[in-house]
Order: sequence, then C-alpha cells, then structure tokens
Amino acid sequence: MNSVDLGIPTVRPQHASPSSLLRGDRGFPEAAREELGDRTLRENLRAATSTLQSKRASAVREVRDWQKLRAAGSALKWHVTDHLPDLLEQLEASVTAAGGVVHWARDAEEAGEIVTRLALERGAQEVLKVKSMATQEIGLNEVLARAGIRAIESDLAELVLQLAADTPSHHLGSAIHRNRSEIREIFLAAMPDLEGSITDEPAELAAAARRFLRERFLDLPGSVAISGANFAVADSGTLVVVESEGNGRMCLTLPRTLISVVGIEKIVPSFQDLEVFLQLLPRSSSGERMTPYTTLFTGVHEGDGPEEFHLVLLDNGRSAVLEDPEGRSALHCIQCSACLNVCPVYNRTGGHAYGSTYPGPIGAILSPQMTGMHGSDDPNSTLPYASSLCGACYDVCPVKINIPEVLVHLRAEDVDRRRRTRGDFHSSWDLALQGASRLMSSPRAYDLAVRSAGPLSSVLPGKNIGTLPGVLPLMPGWTDHRDLPKPGASFRTWWDQHEKDRAAAGPAADGGTAEDAPPGRPDTGDEESS
Repeated sequence: MNSVDLGIPTVRPQHASPSSLLRGDRGFPEAAREELGDRTLRENLRAATSTLQSKRASAVREVRDWQKLRAAGSALKWHVTDHLPDLLEQLEASVTAAGGVVHWARDAEEAGEIVTRLALERGAQEVLKVKSMATQEIGLNEVLARAGIRAIESDLAELVLQLAADTPSHHLGSAIHRNRSEIREIFLAAMPDLEGSITDEPAELAAAARRFLRERFLDLPGSVAISGANFAVADSGTLVVVESEGNGRMCLTLPRTLISVVGIEKIVPSFQDLEVFLQLLPRSSSGERMTPYTTLFTGVHEGDGPEEFHLVLLDNGRSAVLEDPEGRSALHCIQCSACLNVCPVYNRTGGHAYGSTYPGPIGAILSPQMTGMHGSDDPNSTLPYASSLCGACYDVCPVKINIPEVLVHLRAEDVDRRRRTRGDFHSSWDLALQGASRLMSSPRAYDLAVRSAGPLSSVLPGKNIGTLPGVLPLMPGWTDHRDLPKPGASFRTWWDQHEKDRAAAGPAADGGTAEDAPPGRPDTGDEESS
C-alpha cells in the first residue's frame, strides 16, 4: 500500500496551483458592481433561485427528522475530516481490490497530466465528460485541448456553456444565468443541423441537446469518459454520481475507459453512510425526494461497463483547508447549492462575480482557503467580505456548515495580516476604524466629539444624515446606502442637564420621568444600565 501524504501531520500542506480556476482577475466588489448592472441576469437569477428555494422547502417539510438527518450528515463529515488519511488509504485499497487503478494528484498540474497521459495512451481524440466541479476547478478541458483532445460535455447545462464559451455560475444549474431564449440562440449557432423553427420550450431544447449528444455517444466506440463523483465509499471502493438527465449514466457505462477525478474530501466511511447523504442531497439541491439517476459503480466487471477504471484523487489545496481547525468545515460541502439559492448577495450578483469555480457563500470560504489569501491585491482576499452575514446559508446547509462563522474567521485573518504588513493598513475604512478606536478609548475625547456633532448636525434637514461624500471623506460610501441618524445629546450632557433640572426643581422632582430620558435613548428606569 502506498503512503498517503496529506500534509497532516507528515508534510506541509500546499495551496492550489495558480493554474486552477479558483481565482478571478479582479476583486469581488469590482466584479459585482458590473454584474449588478445586468437586469436580465438578475431576473434570471431571481426566477431560478426562488423556484429552487420553494421546492427545497416543500421537500424538507416532508421529513420529520430533517434536523436529525442534518446532525448525522454533519457528524459523518467531521469524522471524515478527522480521519481523512486513514480513510484515503482504505479507499485506495478497496478500489485496487475491485480492479481499479488509483492515482494521486497534489495539484491541478499533476491531475491534468495524469488524465491527458491516460487519454493519449488510448488514442483518444475526443472524450466524453460527466459534469464535474473538480475537473472544472483544474481547467481540464483546456489542458486536454492543448494536447489535441476535445472534451464533450454531456450535461445539458454544461453543454450550453461549452457551446457558448461561457463559464458556470451555479453548482446545480451551471447555466442558471441563461434563460431559454438565450439557450435557443446558442443552439442555433452551434448545431448546424438544427431547424430554425425550434422554439424555446424546454422539451424542444432538451430534444435538440439529446440528438446532438447521442450522436457523440454512438460515434465513440472504445472511447474514454471522464467523470467526477459526489461520494467515494472507503470500505467498498464504490463511487456515486448523482444526476438528473441520464447522460452521465451513459458516460459511466458505455466507454471502454472511465477516468474519475475526485476531490479527497468526497469520502464517506461506509456504504451504509450513503443512506444519510442520498436523502440530504436531492432535497437540498433540486427539491426532489430522490434524484432521477443515482449511479453507483465499483471497479471493473467483465462484460459490464468500462473495461478500465482509473481514480484520480485530487488535493489541490484541500490539505491546506484541512490544516485550519476553524475553516476546515468548508470541506464538508456536498455541493447542493442550497446556500447559493438563499444568499441575498449571490441572488443579485450571480456566480461569475466570485471569480472561482465555487461561487456563493460556500465559495467565499472555500476558494480563499484553497488558494490562500496573498495580500490586498489578491482577488480572493475580497471573497470573505462578499456576504451580509445574515446566516441564511447556515440555516439551509444540509451538513450544518457554519459559513458565517468561517467568514468572520477569514476576515479576521485578513485584517491581522494587513496589520502585520507595513503600509498595507491604508484603506479609508481602516483609517476610519482606527480613528473610532482611539476616539472611543478616551471618554473625554468621545464626549467632546458627541457634544460637537449635535450643533453641527442640527443645520442638516430631516432626522437622518444624508450622503456625505465630501463632508466625511474617511467614510466614502457609508451613507450612500444607509440611514445615519443624527447624533443626539451625549449621556454626560443629558446627565449634567438632568442634575441641574432636578436641583432647580427641588426634592419633589427626584425619581425622574420618561421625558427625562436622553434623546434617542429608551428610558429603562435603571440609570446604572444606561
């Protein structure tokens, strides 16, 4: 049995290789600002995610012990992360015993080289692909293209994106940002035999894609197919692929050689554990009780399915995530996309603004950990801030990943790094917080500031302070989207006046009334708590 170098505790973990598609070319705020100007995108996202939310809610309500299922899924995932090296060795032994071959890939380059070599050795010029986030993460299609091999996506959404030279924006519905009319135009442009009378009805579009793909299936005898996997069972060597169209099952059974690229976090300890995840995943992702096609395969069998099976176990930064006790729960993700559908930030910006294969709340904690956050100019350093911290993602996560908690942890790491870097703590927001810290550390200075703010704000109309682009240059944008109430009298001012009024009124006025409370402050009747 080969040794497993996962970094804990044997070697130092490494981040994902730079060629991985886990980092955009600009930060989230800049990319999101552009996406927010696309009205069609927002309408497409609103329609799709609201439908998925509704279906998920109905499917979850049917399960009385849903919370117990979530707890079981979470416990199993924590068990996996705590025993990952041992489970990977067990998986390797099980796959090998079933007739498969296991390859280890430390990063995207190694995984791409392994898959390309296997395909070239079998003379493949075209390969069929099952939808796989891991192969998207390592940019496998581009790697194969450089070797003269054409990858054909078999998943409908992935096919749409491939024909349009577009990139995924959602875990479940990769082309969720495209509407039916756009897909019709893409098909007409890329499928020469397609009749121009085709409408944008889903049934007609699906039939066109089916005809296009079935010809590829039939034209590839002795072919090579590439897949990922939703789960890999350690004690049996079984891989599980969950999908809705059936094209994935054809890819897994018809070709002569099957290559599966699987992230090392996809392991489940035993076959019985699938009972939990195969209930959690379909209800959380597509709102179905059971996914239409759940394919399980173990090694190779004479006369049944592929003659060769190769499993490529991919690290590519996962060991770096595993190293962080506070952030490693990001590896528990089963990629259901429920957190994306409820996220108010994702629903407005879409997935491309995140710049990574993994968008949305889970991508905001997974991508920065896999790649590392290398300075203020690193686009992935902005991802932990791409959240309102409302907590909706945690409420719907089927394995109870506390995404807001990890986001705060990553923000703290980013702020600590900038504080340690000379000249890096320079943004207007940083300066404003530094000033507020010093101001609030001095009771005298704070009281003076509040006393001064009252008269100054009294000249402004209304109850709130409006936009302050030039009046308060240290906080540009803060008042663009928020109501900032005018400051009232400070507690010290109110107290001094209160004491003067009470002294002037004499002993009968002791005790105070609601009218005595300072402006903007509820009268609790308990001055100590004030």
